[in-house]
Amino acid sequence: MLLPSDTSQGIADALGYLQHHLQELTERQHVSESNINSTLAALTAQLQQLTQLVANPSLPLPAIPNTPPPPVPSPPVSPSPALPTRQTRLKLSCPPDFNGECHNGHAFLNSCSLYICLAPEQFQDEQERILWALTFFKGGRAAKWSENVFRQEVDTSVFPIQTWGEFEQQFQLHFFSANAEADAINALEGTSYH
Repeated sequence: MLLPSDTSQGIADALGYLQHHLQELTERQHVSESNINSTLAALTAQLQQLTQLVANPSLPLPAIPNTPPPPVPSPPVSPSPALPTRQTRLKLSCPPDFNGECHNGHAFLNSCSLYICLAPEQFQDEQERILWALTFFKGGRAAKWSENVFRQEVDTSVFPIQTWGEFEQQFQLHFFSANAEADAINALEGTSYH
C-alpha cells in the first residue's frame, strides 16, 4: 500500500522532530550524569577527609572550596497541578485569667498543664512555663501571690520557684480548697443546688 506523498512527508518530518528531541534529551542526560558524578566525587573526597580527621583529630583542617557545584539543567517537565499543603495544627486556647478563687484552682491548673503538654515547643525551659502561667494571675489573691513571688526574686536575686512541679505544689497549697470534698458536698446540699 502506498501512502500519498504528503502523508509520507509528514511522517518523515515527525520522525525527524522525534530524533532531534531524543538527541537533545540524551545530551541533557549526559550533562546531568557528568554533574552528578563530579559532585559525588567531591563529596567522596570530603568524606574521606572528614573520616581522616575523626580518626586523627590533630591533623589540620582542610580547605573546603566555597564554590557550589555547577547547576544541573533540569529536563522540561509538564506542569502538574500542585497539591495543596495544609498543616493541621491545633489552635490552642490560653487558660482564663485567674483571680485566686479556690473553686477555680483545679480548672486553671488543668488548663495550664494541658496547654504546656500540647505545645511544649513554645517554652524553652520550666521557668518560662512558670512565668507564662503567672501572666494569667490578674486579680484577687492570685495577683497578690504573684506579686509576692516577684518580690522574693527581687529580694534574693533568685526566682523562688525553680520547676513546674514546684509551681504546681505551691499553687495547690495556696489555691486549692483545703477540703475540696467537704466543699463539694456543701455545695450539693446548699440551697443553690435546688
